[in-house]
Amino acid sequence: MPVRPRRAAAALAATASIALFASACTGTANNAASDDPKAETTITFWHGWQDPAEVKAITDNVARFEKAHPNIKVKVVGGINDDKLGQALRAGGSKGPDVVSSFTTANVGKFCASGALADLKPFIEKDKLDLDKIFPKVLQSYTQFEGRRCSLPLLSDAYGLFYNKDAFKAAGLDPEAPPKTWSRFTQVAKALTKAKGDSYEQLGVMPNYLGYETVVSHYMSQWKHTGYFDADGKSNIAKDPAFAEMMTYQKSLVDALGGFQKLDKYRTTFGDEWGSKHPFQTGQVAMQLDGEWRLNFVKNAKVDFEVGVAPLPVADDEIAEYGKGYLSGTIMGIAPQSQKQNAAWELVKYMTTDTEAVVQFANSIGNVPSTLEALKSPNLKFDARFKTFLDIARHPASTTSDGAVNGSAYQDTLQKFAQQYEKGQVTDLKKGLSDTAAQIDRDIAAAK
Repeated sequence: MPVRPRRAAAALAATASIALFASACTGTANNAASDDPKAETTITFWHGWQDPAEVKAITDNVARFEKAHPNIKVKVVGGINDDKLGQALRAGGSKGPDVVSSFTTANVGKFCASGALADLKPFIEKDKLDLDKIFPKVLQSYTQFEGRRCSLPLLSDAYGLFYNKDAFKAAGLDPEAPPKTWSRFTQVAKALTKAKGDSYEQLGVMPNYLGYETVVSHYMSQWKHTGYFDADGKSNIAKDPAFAEMMTYQKSLVDALGGFQKLDKYRTTFGDEWGSKHPFQTGQVAMQLDGEWRLNFVKNAKVDFEVGVAPLPVADDEIAEYGKGYLSGTIMGIAPQSQKQNAAWELVKYMTTDTEAVVQFANSIGNVPSTLEALKSPNLKFDARFKTFLDIARHPASTTSDGAVNGSAYQDTLQKFAQQYEKGQVTDLKKGLSDTAAQIDRDIAAAK
């Protein structure tokens, strides 16, 4: 399974490399797509997967494409992160990629605004693709920015709750009744927590923002909010009370389970997120916020307890929206400098819209399919628990993070403040959110 940064880690790492896109070439399909897609040609595809099983899944998908398009050969290059991708898109040249993929949906705003990826609108219109009939709304949202569509979704991730059913039974909890509200979640987390001296034998959940996948955006998806930005593009985090409500709850959960310092010391004993010693898999934590891929991880780790999956809880007064979650995913686009954009488009179109291709790829790497047809395909091969994530992906109230011209920078700024608040370094939440919003607005203004 993947040895790669997921959305949580990638969002925090992206700021360092995001400036690479600022001066990227701004070529578009209108002035570069003059090649004949039926001509004999070879295109280059860069992707970020590194795990052998996932690399094989990509190779198999490309082989199916080549069989359907015998005139187009694809040179596949794996293990490409956004840092290297940004350098290549900026440099251009014949040695660069024609087609690219990225795990970092937070960077789509920057990709589109800077022209680092080609505008796909001419291709979509040429082939008369109705995106509303192909992709869920949320996936359409995070693959474009301010009306410019520079990418399409290639599989998606849905975040939910993994829990140790054996630990539930041992604590006198019903393993078939995971918590649906955050107040109940706190009660369950406390019941699952076993002290061991000044540490823990078992922790109900690691709530700290430095914990695996417990970033602000994943928590916020479970509170109904009006978005990270208002209609004028200004930060909304101080004006929408949902942000303060979420942070107040998260801080109360941290305090209820022993306080930040004690929890953080325990966190340092955890194994790698992508290895067999993940704290959920070792039993160090009994509940874990995570994406659908964790199912394959727990299977490969041969955990010795029964694993349950459910949607994450929702705010107590929003129980009607239980079942929703945070969505993100991999995106595909075309390098604006490519002289083979029509051929490149054929690969992008095939991998992102062909139902069989999407289903086969989803089956191979354990991700959620990204098209409406693939989501209901009878050919999906997952265990029964995976249906939870399919349902989250289809839930009308599921959300993703807003795009921004400077990519993930606003998320990093908000995350930094949230960490200060949970530690108790900032005590005035209202003022802190206002100051953070002002910083976000300044950073976005500077990036335009």
